[in-house]
Amino acid sequence: MTELRKTLRASLAEARARLETALREEGFGILTEIDVAATLKARLGLERPPYLILGACNPSLAAKALEAEPDIGLLLPCNAVLKEGPEGVEVLLQDPREMFRVLPTETQEALKPVAEEARNRLEKALAKL
Repeated sequence: MTELRKTLRASLAEARARLETALREEGFGILTEIDVAATLKARLGLERPPYLILGACNPSLAAKALEAEPDIGLLLPCNAVLKEGPEGVEVLLQDPREMFRVLPTETQEALKPVAEEARNRLEKALAKL
Protein backbone atom coordinates (compact mmCIF):
# COMPACT_ATOMS: atom_id res chain seq x y z
CA MET A 1 0.00 0.00 0.00
CA THR A 2 1.27 3.44 -0.86
CA GLU A 3 0.28 6.32 1.32
CA LEU A 4 1.60 9.63 2.54
CA ARG A 5 2.62 9.28 6.19
CA LYS A 6 3.87 11.37 9.09
CA THR A 7 4.12 10.75 12.83
CA LEU A 8 3.31 13.58 15.22
CA ARG A 9 4.25 13.84 18.87
CA ALA A 10 0.84 15.11 19.87
CA SER A 11 -2.42 13.93 21.34
CA LEU A 12 -4.94 12.50 18.92
CA ALA A 13 -7.16 15.57 19.37
CA GLU A 14 -4.26 17.94 18.66
CA ALA A 15 -3.11 15.90 15.64
CA ARG A 16 -6.65 15.91 14.28
CA ALA A 17 -6.99 19.68 14.70
CA ARG A 18 -3.64 20.27 12.99
CA LEU A 19 -4.57 17.92 10.16
CA GLU A 20 -7.96 19.53 9.60
CA THR A 21 -6.37 23.00 9.51
CA ALA A 22 -3.67 21.89 7.06
CA LEU A 23 -6.22 20.17 4.80
CA ARG A 24 -8.54 23.19 4.91
CA GLU A 25 -5.64 25.40 3.79
CA GLU A 26 -5.32 23.12 0.74
CA GLY A 27 -9.03 23.27 -0.08
CA PHE A 28 -10.17 20.06 1.63
CA GLY A 29 -12.96 19.64 4.12
CA ILE A 30 -13.86 16.66 6.27
CA LEU A 31 -17.08 15.02 5.09
CA THR A 32 -17.08 11.84 7.14
CA GLU A 33 -15.63 10.41 10.32
CA ILE A 34 -15.41 6.79 11.43
CA ASP A 35 -14.20 6.16 14.96
CA VAL A 36 -13.00 2.61 14.39
CA ALA A 37 -11.99 1.98 18.02
CA ALA A 38 -15.39 3.13 19.34
CA THR A 39 -17.23 1.05 16.74
CA LEU A 40 -15.26 -2.10 17.57
CA LYS A 41 -15.85 -1.50 21.27
CA ALA A 42 -19.61 -0.93 20.83
CA ARG A 43 -20.24 -3.74 18.37
CA LEU A 44 -17.72 -6.40 19.35
CA GLY A 45 -16.55 -5.45 22.82
CA LEU A 46 -12.97 -5.14 21.52
CA GLU A 47 -10.52 -2.68 23.07
CA ARG A 48 -8.30 -0.99 20.48
CA PRO A 49 -6.10 2.10 20.56
CA PRO A 50 -7.72 5.22 19.08
CA TYR A 51 -8.10 4.94 15.30
CA LEU A 52 -10.01 7.50 13.21
CA ILE A 53 -10.78 7.50 9.51
CA LEU A 54 -11.64 10.92 8.12
CA GLY A 55 -13.08 11.37 4.64
CA ALA A 56 -11.49 14.48 3.12
CA CYS A 57 -12.85 16.16 0.00
CA ASN A 58 -11.74 19.03 -2.18
CA PRO A 59 -14.97 20.00 -3.99
CA SER A 60 -13.18 21.47 -7.00
CA LEU A 61 -11.11 18.33 -7.54
CA ALA A 62 -14.12 16.09 -6.90
CA ALA A 63 -16.09 17.97 -9.57
CA LYS A 64 -13.26 17.53 -12.09
CA ALA A 65 -13.00 13.82 -11.27
CA LEU A 66 -16.77 13.32 -11.63
CA GLU A 67 -16.70 15.08 -14.98
CA ALA A 68 -13.99 12.71 -16.23
CA GLU A 69 -15.57 9.59 -14.67
CA PRO A 70 -19.14 9.69 -13.34
CA ASP A 71 -18.61 6.50 -11.27
CA ILE A 72 -15.53 7.87 -9.48
CA GLY A 73 -17.62 8.29 -6.34
CA LEU A 74 -16.70 4.70 -5.49
CA LEU A 75 -13.18 5.97 -4.81
CA LEU A 76 -14.06 9.24 -3.09
CA PRO A 77 -13.41 10.91 -0.69
CA CYS A 78 -9.70 10.74 0.08
CA ASN A 79 -9.23 8.96 3.37
CA ALA A 80 -7.05 10.22 6.19
CA VAL A 81 -6.23 7.94 9.11
CA LEU A 82 -5.16 9.03 12.57
CA LYS A 83 -3.92 6.24 14.83
CA GLU A 84 -1.92 6.05 17.99
CA GLY A 85 1.43 4.36 17.66
CA PRO A 86 4.49 3.90 19.87
CA GLU A 87 6.12 7.09 18.54
CA GLY A 88 3.00 9.28 18.63
CA VAL A 89 -0.01 9.78 16.40
CA GLU A 90 0.46 8.47 12.89
CA VAL A 91 -1.23 10.43 10.12
CA LEU A 92 -1.77 8.54 6.88
CA LEU A 93 -3.23 10.10 3.74
CA GLN A 94 -4.52 8.09 0.83
CA ASP A 95 -2.46 8.65 -2.33
CA PRO A 96 -4.92 9.56 -5.12
CA ARG A 97 -2.51 8.38 -7.82
CA GLU A 98 -2.40 4.91 -6.32
CA MET A 99 -6.11 4.86 -5.61
CA PHE A 100 -6.94 5.50 -9.27
CA ARG A 101 -4.71 2.63 -10.48
CA VAL A 102 -7.68 0.28 -10.14
CA LEU A 103 -9.37 2.10 -13.04
CA PRO A 104 -9.00 1.25 -16.73
CA THR A 105 -5.95 2.84 -18.37
CA GLU A 106 -7.93 5.38 -20.40
CA THR A 107 -9.78 6.54 -17.28
CA GLN A 108 -6.50 6.79 -15.37
CA GLU A 109 -5.14 9.04 -18.11
CA ALA A 110 -8.23 11.26 -18.00
CA LEU A 111 -7.93 11.57 -14.22
CA LYS A 112 -4.15 11.94 -14.06
CA PRO A 113 -4.18 15.77 -13.70
CA VAL A 114 -6.75 15.56 -10.90
CA ALA A 115 -4.80 12.84 -9.09
CA GLU A 116 -1.55 14.80 -9.40
CA GLU A 117 -3.11 18.01 -8.09
CA ALA A 118 -4.78 16.15 -5.23
CA ARG A 119 -1.52 14.45 -4.27
CA ASN A 120 0.39 17.73 -4.41
CA ARG A 121 -2.16 19.39 -2.13
CA LEU A 122 -2.11 16.46 0.28
CA GLU A 123 1.70 16.50 0.37
CA LYS A 124 1.59 20.22 1.18
CA ALA A 125 -0.94 19.61 3.96
CA LEU A 126 1.22 16.83 5.42
CA ALA A 127 4.31 19.05 5.31
CA LYS A 128 2.45 21.68 7.37
CA LEU A 129 1.99 19.24 10.22
